[in-house]
Amino acid sequence: MKIAVLDDYQGVALESADWSVLEASGAGITVFRDTLTDHRALVERLAPFEVLAVMRERTPLPGSLIRSLPNLRLIVTTGARNLSIDLAAAAERGITVCGTESRGTTTAEMAMLLILALSRGLVREANAMAAGGWQAGLGRDLAGLRLGLVGLGRLGAQVAALARPFGMDIAAWSQNLTEARCAELGVERAPSLRALLEASDVVSIHLVLSERSRGLIGATELGWMKPDAFLVNTSRGPIADAHAVLDAMRAGRLGGAAIDVYDTEPVPRDDPIRDPQLIAEGRLLLTPHVGYVSRQTWEIFYRQTVEAIAAWMSGAPIRVLKV
Repeated sequence: MKIAVLDDYQGVALESADWSVLEASGAGITVFRDTLTDHRALVERLAPFEVLAVMRERTPLPGSLIRSLPNLRLIVTTGARNLSIDLAAAAERGITVCGTESRGTTTAEMAMLLILALSRGLVREANAMAAGGWQAGLGRDLAGLRLGLVGLGRLGAQVAALARPFGMDIAAWSQNLTEARCAELGVERAPSLRALLEASDVVSIHLVLSERSRGLIGATELGWMKPDAFLVNTSRGPIADAHAVLDAMRAGRLGGAAIDVYDTEPVPRDDPIRDPQLIAEGRLLLTPHVGYVSRQTWEIFYRQTVEAIAAWMSGAPIRVLKV
């Protein structure tokens, strides 16, 4: 049996779990550290494999790709949900799709880190020291600032809990957010997205990408924000128009932004979002979608990937994802 482990950017998949149980059964494991976007090249690479172990949405598996892989019999995705896998196409071909559990706090911690780093100008000050300089600007305390959460599900609630000890006032909005949910978490419910954006000093996005949330924050919505406010996106790139965010910062209509997610990943080297001036000023903080990337998370992901493959090989698949 041939197993392909995809998109292992750091080269740590094999050391994050014990794969020997699979190798002992005669399975061959091949690890790929890059992401291919060309359909033909991807088909050529993956055609020999019976099992694909995929990392979240890094390599999408649409129906056109699934139908082009004649040997494919099992897909294991890290996480309990992967919207970039065409489950219907997999089911049509009799391909089993399994998932894993995940840690609950990793992305929320990253969002809080970005809020802190942006507010205190951490990158700007670190770069000043690295260049032989000293204090380069003024940061802001979080105490007394208003945090607006776009989304108050599991991750939004965790960010609220992390922000509260810093003395932030917290409000939230989403299409289906109820007063009961806000009361449960001790968070003020904003009556509209506009009201949330107009009143917040820091806005952090925590929505699932859907047709309702795609493009939710564009030029118009950014115009509602305070000119010194910060926007943080650790959710999904298409929810906020990143290039409108840059335009707003260049025009002095937005204080800063921290972005961990993008429309295209990995981000091309020449993508305009890599604005050197805004980055140098410390107003733009870009990170390479590491909100869920941690040692403990990887240990869960890959240990349960191995378990899922072994269980499928024994005829009793676990954590099967259905259409």
